[in-house]
Amino acid sequence: MAGSATRERAGAASHRDRSAAADAERFGKPESGWRLRLYVLIFEADTRAGKLFDLLLIAAILASVAVVVLDSVEGVSRNHAALFGALEWMFTILFSIEYAARLSCVRRPLRYATSFFGAVDLLAVLPSYLILLAPGAHYLLDVRILRLLRIFRILKLTAYVGEYRALGAALAASRRKILIFLSVVLMIALLMGTLLYVVEGPERGYTSIPMAVYWAIVTMTTVGYGDITPQTDVGRLIASVMMLLGWGILAVPTGIVSAEMTARRLRQVPTTRTCHECLSEGHEADAGFCKDCGAKLPPYQHD
Repeated sequence: MAGSATRERAGAASHRDRSAAADAERFGKPESGWRLRLYVLIFEADTRAGKLFDLLLIAAILASVAVVVLDSVEGVSRNHAALFGALEWMFTILFSIEYAARLSCVRRPLRYATSFFGAVDLLAVLPSYLILLAPGAHYLLDVRILRLLRIFRILKLTAYVGEYRALGAALAASRRKILIFLSVVLMIALLMGTLLYVVEGPERGYTSIPMAVYWAIVTMTTVGYGDITPQTDVGRLIASVMMLLGWGILAVPTGIVSAEMTARRLRQVPTTRTCHECLSEGHEADAGFCKDCGAKLPPYQHD
C-alpha cells in the first residue's frame, strides 16, 4: 500500500513537472531578474515558496467559493450582507493582483490571457467589476447571474493541485477511445429507442423517436426516472436488455482512464527545469547543459 501511494505521488509530481515545463514553453519563461523569480514562485512548485503560494491560493479559492455559496442563501445573505460584500472585494482584489502578476512575469502575456487558465483567472474577477462599472447591467443580464459566475473560481483549483491536472491529462490522452465508446453507446440508444417506438407507439407515451431515445438513455444509464415505461412484453424485454447493457457500459470509460493513469505513473519523473534558449523541458536535476541545444542551464531551484 505504501509503495502504491509513493507511485501515485510520483505520478502526480511527474505530471505537475511536465505541466510546468509545458507552461514555460507556451508562455515564455523569463531569463533573469524579478520576472524570473516571480515566474518560479507562481508557475513552478519545487521551491518552498512556490508550494506555500499554491497552498495560500487554494485556501483563498475555497474561501471565496464558500462566500458565494453562503451569499446565495437568502437569510444568511440578509444578515451578513456587509461582511460578504467586504470579503468579496477582498478576494476580487487578491485574484486581480494574482492575474496581473501572471501576465507580467511571462514573455507572452497574450498567449496566457487566451489560454484556459487565463480565461478562468479572468472569470474569477470579471463579474465584480462588471457590476461596479455597469450598474445598469441588470437590464442586459440579471445581476444575480453575474454574481453566481464567481463560482467559476473553483476551476482555479485545477491549476494548483497536480492530481487535477494528472486526471485531465489522462482524460485528454483517452479522448479518442472515449469518443468512439460514446458514439457506440449513442448508436445503441438510437437503435433501441427506434425499436421501442415501433413496438410501443405513441399511445403508450413514446410519442416520437427522440422521446424513445431519451427513454433508452435513461434506461441504459440505470437512472430509471419512470416517467415513461414499456407496457408490452416485447417492450419489457428490450428494456431488460438495455438495463443489462447499462451495467457493462458504465465500467468501460472508467477502465480506459484508469489504464492511462497507471501508464503515466510508471513513466520517468522529470524536473521542471527549462532551457532558456530552446525552452526544452525535462532536464535532469544535476544536468549542467541542455540536452537539445547545448546551452548552459540555470541552477535547479528546489527545496
